[in-house]
Amino acid sequence: MNYTHDRLLEGVSVETADERIRKSLANAGFGILTEIDVKETMKKKIDAEMGSYRILGACNPKMAYEAIGIEPRVGAMLPCNVILREVDGGTEISAIDPVASMAAIDNTRLHDVAGQVRDMLVRAVDEA
Repeated sequence: MNYTHDRLLEGVSVETADERIRKSLANAGFGILTEIDVKETMKKKIDAEMGSYRILGACNPKMAYEAIGIEPRVGAMLPCNVILREVDGGTEISAIDPVASMAAIDNTRLHDVAGQVRDMLVRAVDEA
């Protein structure tokens, strides 16, 4: 089972891809709760060099509220992470597949919500 939905933006910088995915996520009702610049963190913590790599913690409050109401401990698996990483020829955007990440939880109502969120994330990535 794939655990992300991916899209390559050929010839697009991480900075431009970041702007595009943020706009697309906002249009889908997601806000960004967390941001991690992995490249910068690895340089500071272990003096390692790597290409640009960012993690955006996206959350759709309505869907998160519904999921927490169904399964209170699901917050341990939130927010939905979206990564931007520098690859040869451009930037790859990858969004978590909430259906895959929720597979360990035996709750069909939660899986229905995860499916809705997956569809929203796929559209956001495809429209970025």
